[in-house]
Amino acid sequence: MNAEAGWLPESAMASPPLEKETSMFRLLGFIFALCVAAGPSLAENSSKVLGIWKLVSYDVETQATGQKGPVMGDHPTGYVAFLPEGRLFFVLTGEARQPAKTDQERAALLSTLVSYSGTYTLEGDKWITKVDVAWNPEWVGTEQTRFFKVNGDQLQVLTPWRVMPNWADRGMTRSIITFERAK
Repeated sequence: MNAEAGWLPESAMASPPLEKETSMFRLLGFIFALCVAAGPSLAENSSKVLGIWKLVSYDVETQATGQKGPVMGDHPTGYVAFLPEGRLFFVLTGEARQPAKTDQERAALLSTLVSYSGTYTLEGDKWITKVDVAWNPEWVGTEQTRFFKVNGDQLQVLTPWRVMPNWADRGMTRSIITFERAK
């Protein structure tokens, strides 16, 4: 107990309630200011990527050799769609795919397909998809990270280094993808 205020309980000698309320309001104000400051850039980033994008090019770089090339052909086809509800759809097919007549041909078609969907979040220059549907069951339940840059009507995408199921024999690879806004 304080000798000068011996009759007050110790809890009363702590910060007065007004100081606690003021501190709380300052903290809430600070958090609000951070949200307002961050909000436009996140919203701006989101609005830049929203919509449907058509594939322009798809190259793969092999980490061990540094070789880059169009593993899906010079003219693959595909789209990525970012919905405002936070869902993404991605489908990419290799050039000159033909209808399969045999089980072996049907199995081979899987190596010229990349397709998945899930919910996505944006964090700066990357998007993270929580995959819930995929052409390859190994991807279901995973998070797929992609780095991106929007330049006008062009979306440039770079994947992290990883072993891609379609060409696992190449070892660690990354994809370099360019889309244009679909019209």
